[in-house]
Amino acid sequence: MVKPANGKFRVTLRRGINKCLPSHKACIAGLGLRRIGHSVEVLDTPANRGLARTVSYLISVEGT
Repeated sequence: MVKPANGKFRVTLRRGINKCLPSHKACIAGLGLRRIGHSVEVLDTPANRGLARTVSYLISVEGT
């Protein structure tokens, strides 16, 4: 996997989190996402990659 030059990647919330597991809701909050369509740039760390992998069915990831 190629790391981006600035060491960040963008995640966007694509689906709602109403019927998700509480741990998956916590992952979305940990990434800093608040509502459908909201995008944030997060640092490219193993912890953030794990959060994104856990909720990959709810988000889209760019820049990894």
